[in-house]
Amino acid sequence: MRDALLSALVACAHSRPSRWRTRRFLTGLSSDELQFIAEYLGSRILGSSASCQHPSSAFLGRSVPCQRADAGIAACRSQDREHKMILLMEFLGRTGLQQTPRRTGTAHWN
Repeated sequence: MRDALLSALVACAHSRPSRWRTRRFLTGLSSDELQFIAEYLGSRILGSSASCQHPSSAFLGRSVPCQRADAGIAACRSQDREHKMILLMEFLGRTGLQQTPRRTGTAHWN
């Protein structure tokens, strides 16, 4: 399943150079992280015919599963979701599905 997710996500990249960078980036991710990105793309496809520009509020509001079952599970979920959102934004930038922040003193979205 991991290989299928990896191949499908790499296919989202717009150009050959971005496919190579995307594959290299995705290779370092866990299956759970790959699935998170794939679920986002699937929700965008099913939710609208618009291009993937910004994560949908419905997707962002969903709870991300967490492996810890202790009293700090809410904090773990929040940190896990934040981490996965950073990975998602990096993926979207690498594939060309979203504009990336300019590399200046502060981040500005194009």
